Amino acid sequence: MNPVSVVLAIIFLSFASAVAQDAGQDAVDRGSRTAKDGFQNEDDIRDRFNSWQSDSNAQAWLKAMGHDVSRIQSVRAEKPHGEKADVEVTVKAQTADGGSAERVERISIKLVSTATGFNQIDKRWLAAYAEKWRMPQEVVSALKLFVGESPPVKGSRTEGRMYLNELPESTQQAVLTFFTKKKDEIISDLLAGAGEHSANWMMVTLKGDRKARWVIRSMKDTVRCFGDGPVEMTKAGNLKIGHITMQRKGGDNGRETAKMLQFKVNPVLLFDAE
Repeated sequence: MNPVSVVLAIIFLSFASAVAQDAGQDAVDRGSRTAKDGFQNEDDIRDRFNSWQSDSNAQAWLKAMGHDVSRIQSVRAEKPHGEKADVEVTVKAQTADGGSAERVERISIKLVSTATGFNQIDKRWLAAYAEKWRMPQEVVSALKLFVGESPPVKGSRTEGRMYLNELPESTQQAVLTFFTKKKDEIISDLLAGAGEHSANWMMVTLKGDRKARWVIRSMKDTVRCFGDGPVEMTKAGNLKIGHITMQRKGGDNGRETAKMLQFKVNPVLLFDAE
C-alpha cells in the first residue's frame, strides 16, 4: 500500500470510530444540545440570559423556546424566590406589524452531574398535600403511617413507620385509587406549580465526563414525559406516579423534618422525551 493510501485509510478508520462512538452514546444525546462548558447554578443561567447578545448558549435557549433572536429587542432575567420557576425571563421583541410585545418565560431548572441520579422536585409536610389535593381521611391516615407521623399499627421492617406495602390491602388500594384519580393534577402541581410564578418550561443540564448537555422542554411535554406510566407501589414500599417517586424524606439525623413527604424524578429522562 502506498503512503497516500495509508493516510487515507487512517483518516477513514478515525472517522468511522468517531461515528460509532457517538452512535453508542447514551440516549441523553437525543433532542439535546451540547455546551462548551457546564453551567454552575441558576445564577449562572440567569446571568447568561441577561448577556444574551454575546452568549451563544442563551441565544440557543431562546430559540428553543420559540423566539426569533433577530427580532429580540431586550431580555431581562431574574430569580423569583420560593417558586417553581427558578428563572423568569422577560423577552421583548419586534412584532410583525413593527410594534413590540413582551413574553415571560418561567423556567424550572435541574442541574445534574449523573445520568442515573434522582432530583427532588417537591417536599412538604403531609398536611399541606392533604389540603391541596383534598385527600380523603383514609389516605391521610395511611400516609401518616408511611411518613411516621403515626406509630406503626403492627410490626414493620423499619422502626417508627410503615411502608405502603405493609398496610392492609384495602388501604393500599385506597391510596392507589386516590393518586390514580388525581394523577394529572398532582403531576402538574409537582412539576409546574400553580399561580403567578408557575413554570412553563423545564431545563435540564447534565455535566458528564465528555461534555455538558442541556435540553429545554415545554411544561406540557415535561408533564407528559414524567407522568407516563401507571400509579403503582414499588417493591421497597414507596409509590410510583408515572416516573415520579413518592417517599418519606428520611435522614436529617432523626429530626422531625425526616417525616416530610418528598417527590423525586430522574431529570435526564427529559432528554429522551418526544
